[in-house]
Amino acid sequence: MNLDDLPIRDDLRGLSPYGAPQIDVPVRLNTNENPYGPSASLVTDLAEAVRHGAAELNRYPDRDALALRADLADYLGHGLTAERVWAANGSNEVIQQILQAFGGPGRCAMGFEPSYSMHSIIAGGTSTEWIPALREEDFGIDPDKAVAAIAEHRPDVVFLTSPNNPTGTALDPAVIARIAEAAPGMVVVDEAYFEFARTGTPSALTLLPGNPRLIVTRTMSKAFAMAGTRLGYLAAHPAVVEALLLVRLPYHLSTLTQTAARVALTHREELLGTVDMLRDERDATVAWLRDLGLKVADSDANFVLFGTFADRHAVWAELLERGVLIREVGPPGWLRVSIGTAEEMAAFRAVLEGIL
Repeated sequence: MNLDDLPIRDDLRGLSPYGAPQIDVPVRLNTNENPYGPSASLVTDLAEAVRHGAAELNRYPDRDALALRADLADYLGHGLTAERVWAANGSNEVIQQILQAFGGPGRCAMGFEPSYSMHSIIAGGTSTEWIPALREEDFGIDPDKAVAAIAEHRPDVVFLTSPNNPTGTALDPAVIARIAEAAPGMVVVDEAYFEFARTGTPSALTLLPGNPRLIVTRTMSKAFAMAGTRLGYLAAHPAVVEALLLVRLPYHLSTLTQTAARVALTHREELLGTVDMLRDERDATVAWLRDLGLKVADSDANFVLFGTFADRHAVWAELLERGVLIREVGPPGWLRVSIGTAEEMAAFRAVLEGIL
């Protein structure tokens, strides 16, 4: 028996699971991870917290993760409280819960592509119709065109990604505000990479007052260098959190996950201390790629989209053959490189220059 023999839903037939290649090579720059691991002091504090929490592993965790949500609200600021913050196993689970509550059969979600492909994949998994709208040539969003698309399709959920993945493009809050005003349902601003945005870039969190149907999602996987913890979260009106309680699985966040996230938040100055280095390396990479005559998208994230290549797969494969793994993603002809350490980026530059 194989997959085709099983009675899966018809709309799942022929699909492939999401996933970037996991290949053991010297330089891995394909999944937008923070290349700087936790310090010895963080590891020590985490081990002690886990040791203490392990004594209670025979009991269920805090079902609503109230202490963690309070810590996250304190980190975000903007007058937020635990009642306005929700957390789950990575921002993908947060997005899944949003679509379980506000999407579903007979409902639709809209996103502006190219963008994070998991939005449409999770929409499909929740039987929510996906409606793609297009970004502009510079990968921004024209607010007038966006409002027109919303008026035409009346989506129940609108996804905006800022900074955008895979392009790195940040959105002007005025554009977000126009879309939030026009949307008949929920508007989700995915800010997974916000901490890497250039200084002075406003967060959509500033728009929460007066926009009760606006949701801002974040993650600890990127700037916090805690991808293995799997902790995503959102900020929204308390009624939105109440809606998510209707669809979340009981005890969905383990004791150990909550413990690790809370310890990381106490070390946030140290963890976020690498952000400036990664920003500098990103900007240097953008300048270097442009000096080579390549097209490069402006980036406020910890990755850079560059091109264009007549055969991008051949370039990707040759980089891999020489020990450098980047991502073959985005519009045809483009490639994306995550920003690594100075040594990793030097290796990337040397190999790519040799190929070109």
